[in-house]
Amino acid sequence: MIEEDRNTLPQIVVSNRNPHLLETTDGLPFLMLGDTAWELLHRITYDEAREYLEVRANQGFNMIWANVLAEFDGLHMPNRNGDLPLHNDDPSKPNEAYFAHVDRVVAAAEEFGLYVGLLPAWGDKLTAPWGEGPAIFRLNNLEVAQSYGEFLGQRYGGKTNILWVLGGDRPARLFGDEDQYPKQAAKDAGLPLDSDWTPIWAAMAYGIRKSGATHPITYHPQGGMGSTSVLLHDEPWLDMNAMQSGHGGGHDVPVWEAIARDFAMLPVKPTFDAEPNYEDHPVSPWPTWDPANGHFDDYDVRKQIYRSIFAGACGVIYGHHSVWQFSSHLYEKINYVLFDWRTAIRRPGAEQIRHLKALLMSVDMLGLAPDSGLIVDPAVVNAEHAQAIRAPDVALVYVPTDRLIAIDLSWANGRPVSVSEFDPKTGQYFLRGTVEGCQMVELSATPAVSPDRVYVIKALG
Repeated sequence: MIEEDRNTLPQIVVSNRNPHLLETTDGLPFLMLGDTAWELLHRITYDEAREYLEVRANQGFNMIWANVLAEFDGLHMPNRNGDLPLHNDDPSKPNEAYFAHVDRVVAAAEEFGLYVGLLPAWGDKLTAPWGEGPAIFRLNNLEVAQSYGEFLGQRYGGKTNILWVLGGDRPARLFGDEDQYPKQAAKDAGLPLDSDWTPIWAAMAYGIRKSGATHPITYHPQGGMGSTSVLLHDEPWLDMNAMQSGHGGGHDVPVWEAIARDFAMLPVKPTFDAEPNYEDHPVSPWPTWDPANGHFDDYDVRKQIYRSIFAGACGVIYGHHSVWQFSSHLYEKINYVLFDWRTAIRRPGAEQIRHLKALLMSVDMLGLAPDSGLIVDPAVVNAEHAQAIRAPDVALVYVPTDRLIAIDLSWANGRPVSVSEFDPKTGQYFLRGTVEGCQMVELSATPAVSPDRVYVIKALG
């Protein structure tokens, strides 16, 4: 079991100053920049995990999401050490050897300055609409979910680099959710269309809290514009909302609308996109993939990440299609994979995360709030949608194309402003000059490497 006195990272908490955002217990802002590594604890060795974690830390990530009870036959296919997580599929009988490996990986993440978004179980381990299962957590054995949550809380509650992530790509219930896919999947599986698995997740969360673990708890829903705010916002155990703009809606899914919806809800809870389009994921592959659609690239990833955060998200969870499954010759490749995981961890979108981090850490991050009113000429089509965020003395405007854009400067109260252009692909700044005494400025792109840009406008004096 992990020892408490080895902690080196302060715990994440909801910010007192700005409850839409996160900070650490030492009072510093925390921009959650995560990576989905679902099969980290299942498909690779400890030494390979260290290799992966070191690369992600060097790229600017500060959190890794990993699944304890893995999706693809995770209860019956052993990890690389040959260990299964449970004895006889019984959550009350965890395999110590398996969890000792989890301990080592969590400790290694902390060594590299990384937090772990720990998923107790993928959603198919409940009586959810689809997946291999088996469903070991059920409505008729809520005490099992609670005791499992308590076991995890006791084991990892003393670690400060933990975020609890319930859900696992499944809806908490079917009624109240406008997404038709889970309903059809439930119908095909012979499940009632009023199925509600919320009590199972609530029991697991209660077990975590009963153990004394105080880390924030969030939930990973299925893809689409639905969010935990739609179904779970008032659940007392849910500290952070999440949605998943996903990979099946094509390019430029209006993630900013879902974030804005969550941002406006009461009580205030931080919100974020738990899965923007994965880099190198086939575009809209369900029910069948048209190769003419291609794969999402780093530009697609940047557009969704920047527009999500500039709409008020507390961070984002990046993903790569080869990395989440740790694609290699050892396992069947899932859904038109292009790379092995070692190649994929160095793809452009991941390398560019450090630039986003540097940009936001250069301003008063906890003072930021979305301000769509800054953009005088909003785009008609999603592909051109610009998004703005502002603190008292600085405005950041993300523009995904090279179109002319007009920006309201009335917030500067007549003060001169400096205007720079930030290239999110390279991290370079291009100084555009100073504007004095204007209520509005029109900007068009300078020649740059990237099709997108961030205008950084700072009030002077």
